[in-house]
Amino acid sequence: MKMNQSTNTIVMVRPIAFRMNEQTAVNNYYQEDIDLKSKEISDKAQHEFDTFVQTLRNHGVEVVVVSDNTSKDTPDSIFPNNWISFHEDGTVAIYPMFAENRRMERRSDILDELEAKGFIIENIMDYTSAEEHGVFLEGTGSIVLDRIHKKAYCALSARADEELFIEFCEDFEYTPVIFTAYQSVEGERLPIYHTNVMMAIADAYAIVCLDSIDDKKERKNLIKHLKESGKQIIAITEEQVEQFAGNMLQVKGSYDQLFLVMSSSAYHSLTDAQRAQILTFNNIIHSELGTIEACGGGSARCMMAEVFLPKTTLSKVSSE
Repeated sequence: MKMNQSTNTIVMVRPIAFRMNEQTAVNNYYQEDIDLKSKEISDKAQHEFDTFVQTLRNHGVEVVVVSDNTSKDTPDSIFPNNWISFHEDGTVAIYPMFAENRRMERRSDILDELEAKGFIIENIMDYTSAEEHGVFLEGTGSIVLDRIHKKAYCALSARADEELFIEFCEDFEYTPVIFTAYQSVEGERLPIYHTNVMMAIADAYAIVCLDSIDDKKERKNLIKHLKESGKQIIAITEEQVEQFAGNMLQVKGSYDQLFLVMSSSAYHSLTDAQRAQILTFNNIIHSELGTIEACGGGSARCMMAEVFLPKTTLSKVSSE
């Protein structure tokens, strides 16, 4: 089976009651308690979401939008990539979540919607029982996949357990690349909560904050794996990570044209030289996500759950 690094189809969840999640703020140091009324925050987040979706669609990206469920308190539902991932062999993985209120984001109707669109689901790998043991692995937030070379990168944290990550790699036949990435918080070096905040992998390059990996052996090992896979490394700074410059995703638009998707704050934090490097590989899509970033502590990549599932042929769909 030919593996692709990027897909044309993504799932996004439109927020209904978005706010800063107090349960995730304990170890997501990018979240801020901004001085706005809750309805104003929610309205701003919805506007940013809708503009982002339209921008992606304008470039030919197929966006499957699912609305959040009003019956549950799910302030972070806008970040579905943490609880679900979709793979080319028809497998769906469901992940254990650190925050109890984030566990309510998991919903089977998203699978029903994808199947209705002709996507084939063969198998579900459910890791959520690990929550009973206080063990977590938050999807493609915790795991950054090089799908072509079958390597999985993971920065260990309270939300990314090493043993469970290795189990995932055995199940999906990926080579694990393990390290710890840090950020400075009030003079302390504390683990970055998700790998995809400091690292993004595209087809021919990787964007990574090497400075956040304090252990020299771990940093050297990461570089070795990226170079072995033929990735050009575009290094970003810790200051750029704070502007979500690591939270990017390569997607396919019209005619399989590749784009790197990011927030406007990430885009503006890049140097001219970094932008020029990226543009040698693909064009850039960016959208203003300031409210979502401030309250949610996540950005563009976190909002997109990539769909790599196989699809039925048009003739088969029409005959059913």
